[in-house]
Amino acid sequence: MQMRGGTSKGLYFLAEDLPSDPAERDALLLRLMGSPDARQIDGLGGAHPLTSKVAVVSARPDGGVDYLFLQVSVDRALVSDQQNCGNILVGVGPFAVERGLVPAQDGTTEVTIHMINTGSVARALVTTPGGRVSYAGDTEIAGVPGSAAPVVLDYRGTAGSSCGALFPTGNLSDTFAGVEVTCVDNGMPVVVVRAADLGVDGTEEPAALEADAQLCAAVEAIRLEAGAVMGLGEVTDATVPKVCLVSPARDGGAFNTRCFIPKRVHEAIGVFAAASAAVAWQVPGTVASALSGDHTTRDLRVEHPTGHTDLVVETAAESAAGGVPGDDAVLVTGSVRTARKLMDGVAFG
Repeated sequence: MQMRGGTSKGLYFLAEDLPSDPAERDALLLRLMGSPDARQIDGLGGAHPLTSKVAVVSARPDGGVDYLFLQVSVDRALVSDQQNCGNILVGVGPFAVERGLVPAQDGTTEVTIHMINTGSVARALVTTPGGRVSYAGDTEIAGVPGSAAPVVLDYRGTAGSSCGALFPTGNLSDTFAGVEVTCVDNGMPVVVVRAADLGVDGTEEPAALEADAQLCAAVEAIRLEAGAVMGLGEVTDATVPKVCLVSPARDGGAFNTRCFIPKRVHEAIGVFAAASAAVAWQVPGTVASALSGDHTTRDLRVEHPTGHTDLVVETAAESAAGGVPGDDAVLVTGSVRTARKLMDGVAFG
């Protein structure tokens, strides 16, 4: 099934329909997506990292589902499981109901999703009037035209899920490649950098940032140094950590972002990248906490190139008594997103 999940698009599979051997599976996914090729002309990919994604879903004995996210590189023969994806996650609940992995209820159906990549868990509330998934609704999200039915998500165990700690370097701020940063992992390993510290405003279009060779080199230098200290090892060919440039809000939000993912700049922002940056925003002593605004609010509007992402993030940073907050400092992480079924059929490898 091909679905839009949040501001991404990908292929959703039952695990039983793919080869059990990871190497065989990845080779098949590369053929299905048309990688490696910048246009992905011979496959179903959309020639961009945001539209070259895969969800592998299976039923669990406890009534929930397992979800493995795979990022299929566009221009390289590479399939990565080193990160999660909160946008593709949005479609997992509807897909699980459509495929009969979770019985549909009348009104809304709760789907418990175990994220294999990180070991964290999400609860999705899927709109199912009359016991059938409905994609029609009035919920709008920035970066997606029109409206759709809401998928309400709350996340558990996201703090430190990839790196082993909410602040994986053990510090609220570090200096990498001569630039002050904050490394944070609330579902996605992110290196938060003030845009001004890299000589940009933070409101530039993604294409303009990608065309700035000096900026891209500086971002990559930071990412490579940070990745090693965050416990991610040598990250040259890895999809994490992301580097998120933050700047003051322009349109009533908490703060503004431009997120490198890692070579291209996100047209919006990933849900978990936003959730990680939001923790940096709320906790005193980080690079994001130096931006103006109400850092105590739990309802956060994170601005990005095509609008905003609304989150509920609550931290108990004050309990750390001036130290570095632990994973238990994240009390709530949640979002309201939308998904839509685009195609259901047979893909040929």
